[in-house]
Amino acid sequence: MSRTVVVTGIGLVSCTGERLAAHLDALETGAPPRTDATTFAPYPVHPAPSLAWDGQIPKKSDQRQMEAWQRLGVYAAGLALDSAGVKDDAAFKQALHLVVAAGGGERDYAVDGAILTGLRDAADPGSYLNERLQNDLRPTLFLAQLSNLLAGNIAIVHGVTGASRTFMGEEAAGIDALRIGQARIASGQIDAMLVGGSYSAERPDVLVIHEMGGYLRKPDYAPVFARADAPGFILASCAAFLLLESAEAAAARGARLLARLAPVASDRTRRVPGSVSDSLASLWRQAGIAQPDAVLSGATGVAPITAEERRTLDALAPGARVQALGDLIGHGLEVTAPFGAALAAGLVAERGLGEVAVTTVGHRRGEGVLRLLAV
Repeated sequence: MSRTVVVTGIGLVSCTGERLAAHLDALETGAPPRTDATTFAPYPVHPAPSLAWDGQIPKKSDQRQMEAWQRLGVYAAGLALDSAGVKDDAAFKQALHLVVAAGGGERDYAVDGAILTGLRDAADPGSYLNERLQNDLRPTLFLAQLSNLLAGNIAIVHGVTGASRTFMGEEAAGIDALRIGQARIASGQIDAMLVGGSYSAERPDVLVIHEMGGYLRKPDYAPVFARADAPGFILASCAAFLLLESAEAAAARGARLLARLAPVASDRTRRVPGSVSDSLASLWRQAGIAQPDAVLSGATGVAPITAEERRTLDALAPGARVQALGDLIGHGLEVTAPFGAALAAGLVAERGLGEVAVTTVGHRRGEGVLRLLAV
């Protein structure tokens, strides 16, 4: 079977605000995203907006037990269910499957600092590290870091109790979450799936991790394709969820069909000069893209792959507007592909575009191309 897969619900949260309309408006105005360049100086971040959590997470006890990345994800998932008109449909949500792309939770900074300080003078660093990790980390802290807690909290708060899967692996996790969701619905295995992810950038530990790899842009914001002076990405606190359904099932319940999601193409090429270009060109053909009305690029700003991606997109889609997601929300790692897909669906449904292509080139590994089309 090869059923048509459609988007019927969208939930978005970023520094730009919440819901689809705010992001489409910001995309059209071209204003730079809200940036906090002081809290974690010299590393800028695109912070989460101020949200009335009660709107999607009614219980204060649920809000308190979640870390920031989980609250953002649960909130965006609720927005997607609202958008699709199924927020109060218990039977629908009980059968709804879920795929989440997410990283780990926050760390105990005091413990990490003490371990790193002691490690410098340890006679046997390996033994010292093993002993400290076994004795100093609390089990409750470890549980709070589990990436599949986002799926669990979506089930608890929103009653989405079908099968769930959580993918880890930075940008590639987001593209594969969409690939699996689209393929399972198209094949007839299921009728509906909630797909998305969330990320909190306002954490010293993730800034340290990416700075050690040399991936962060600093000290200020610049457009993604204009960062040659200081290449790198600016992390974003953001979340995105899409409700995917078979066209038949969505039509049967009277849902509005926002856009059609074609099969998603993904790759994991070995990064050498020219490999990103070759991968994107191959994925472009696999996705069946000819001449899109617009391209939403998940380009990171990392050199030299960002410049390579831009040259390739200019050749693959001459005349099409190429918009970097990083110029709207920043870089959300696992959230990049879901956010791009959701925004592309919005451009098709609300701005009348016939076809929008979305690209994701991971800062270290993983490439993906997808397209959203008018129904």
